[in-house]
Amino acid sequence: MGKLLIMAWRNVWRNWRRTVIAVIAIALGLTLILVFDGLLGGMDEALHGKQVRLQGGHVQVHAPGYREKMNRSPLLPLANPDALAQAAQAQPQVVAVAQRIKTGGMVSSREGTVPVAIIGIQPEQETPAVSMVAEKVVEGRYLQGDDEDVVLIGAALAKRLDVGVGDRVTLVGRATHEQMRRRTMTIAGLYDLDIKAIEEAQVYVSLLEAQTLYDLRDQATEIGVYLEEVGQEAAVVERLQPVLPGYEVDAWDTLDPTIKEMMAIEDQVMGAFGLIILSIAGIGILNLMLMAVFERTREIGILGAMGLKRGETMVLFLLEGVLIGLLGAAIGCLLGGLIGAYFARTGIDIMSLYGTDLSDISEFMGLLGDRLYFRIGIDVFLQRALTVAIIAALASLYPAWQAAKQEPAEALHYV
Repeated sequence: MGKLLIMAWRNVWRNWRRTVIAVIAIALGLTLILVFDGLLGGMDEALHGKQVRLQGGHVQVHAPGYREKMNRSPLLPLANPDALAQAAQAQPQVVAVAQRIKTGGMVSSREGTVPVAIIGIQPEQETPAVSMVAEKVVEGRYLQGDDEDVVLIGAALAKRLDVGVGDRVTLVGRATHEQMRRRTMTIAGLYDLDIKAIEEAQVYVSLLEAQTLYDLRDQATEIGVYLEEVGQEAAVVERLQPVLPGYEVDAWDTLDPTIKEMMAIEDQVMGAFGLIILSIAGIGILNLMLMAVFERTREIGILGAMGLKRGETMVLFLLEGVLIGLLGAAIGCLLGGLIGAYFARTGIDIMSLYGTDLSDISEFMGLLGDRLYFRIGIDVFLQRALTVAIIAALASLYPAWQAAKQEPAEALHYV
């Protein structure tokens, strides 16, 4: 095998111009795929990371029956939420744990009434480091743990209701057993996410206020668990489930099917794009190796006459194709890595790229922010390089078979 590998390496560079063209084609194709991988990885981190900060944690703990009724924001109290929060906080990779009460309701002013989700939070736990709402307070102030009769609302909702900081609005919420509770509150602050749909749909009060309003003394309906980064959810859910038996422990993406569907579509699109690019590179290798077989027919006859077996001839040409594929993969990974590392550090200015705020294109895309930073793991590099090597081997298979089936006597007389 060692001799065949040396021969294959020498043969690769006998017609170095053709080899260089094939290697460049493979390298550029792989570089393009890795750049898109980094771009999509950065988008995933930005979108999903901020989605987590809006949704209330990477992992959420609810009482039994929540999954079946979650579309109606059921008030299912958790028994001893403090103990549940302590158990979650003790897990590795957990950076914050917050108790919440969430229910459906309405907020109204002189200008009208708007349906909203009313969310009671622990402001001392949901700090700007983990909560986008806390980070994006633009007028007034954020909530405090002992706040009563005050509410935090979105800037878009304030505009729709024609109210501001210091004005009074009326909250009507659905308590346990479908009872309706009503209270007039003062607006403490406004948050601005540049996402109108969310700003108009969610208002926040302190957990203490929600417990009083909905007659849930010292209780909560949800435990939000914030982790170091997106992607750690499965391991944490697996560890928490035995610690919290009888409770529903879910990762954020399983609670929102639309996010999971979007991720699946993204993977399919990227897979199809990568397949097209690599198929083009494979066709190039196939063409290259077929030309090499036809040009070296007499050489194949000489090798056969000297004792090289058909199987060894086939392995020789397979090795040549794989070596070309590996060269292209190595250069492609190097170029893709350099580009990815640069944009991972400096990012892409989305505003200058699109010439507009992404929230004007799509409110969901507004979560990306002003700059997008590439993110790509070493496992992606290895996977793409291995795929290129496999495609190179498959593309070389037919030419190698053509070379192996040559009869030495006929090949020697080939002109």
